[in-house]
Amino acid sequence: MKWDWNAVADFMPHFWDGLLVTLQILVIGSVISFVLGLVWALLMRVPARWVTWPVGAITEFIRNTPLLVQLFFLFYVMPEWGLSFSALTTGVVGIGLHYSTYTMQVYRAGIEAVPVGQWEAATALNLPLRRTWSAVILPQAIRRVVPALGNYVIAMLKDTPILMAITVLEMLGEAQLFAREQFQFTEPLTVIGVAFIVISYLASLALRALERRLAH
Repeated sequence: MKWDWNAVADFMPHFWDGLLVTLQILVIGSVISFVLGLVWALLMRVPARWVTWPVGAITEFIRNTPLLVQLFFLFYVMPEWGLSFSALTTGVVGIGLHYSTYTMQVYRAGIEAVPVGQWEAATALNLPLRRTWSAVILPQAIRRVVPALGNYVIAMLKDTPILMAITVLEMLGEAQLFAREQFQFTEPLTVIGVAFIVISYLASLALRALERRLAH
């Protein structure tokens, strides 16, 4: 077997297309998971059981069913109910929704780790509840959970190839399509493997830099 640099050159335009899709999935999916996860976590602290029970049931169901099943449901079943979106939109929403149930637990742990004295100090200062959360509790909680949230970003990156199942051509999808058309598998799949390693490494460096910044 010979390594064919011409095959690599031919594949690169497809690689850049797939990389762009992968990064779109990763960035938008991460935003959805972070924002929605925080919403889930805050709703679970509402005293009313009519709020916490359905939120808990929904998040447990999402977290304990495979991402692939959820993607199939969103892409193939929801259109029968009148909700139809593009494959990319469905994939981004699906992966963001799935990971929001994990980030919810991360936020919950971070909020519970805030010392009781911080709550008491906010009460003593007569801060409104919204101000207590926005200025006292959440900044401390989020600072504590940045490493865990970063790990889920990397995990989400590794799960992006699952979206091929609903016809999204991210990096691996483009590699497989090229390989089948050209009957050359080694070069495109190797390029994709290296790309995943590089992106994960860069994400880890960015996470460490953010941790150091928040520590000061």
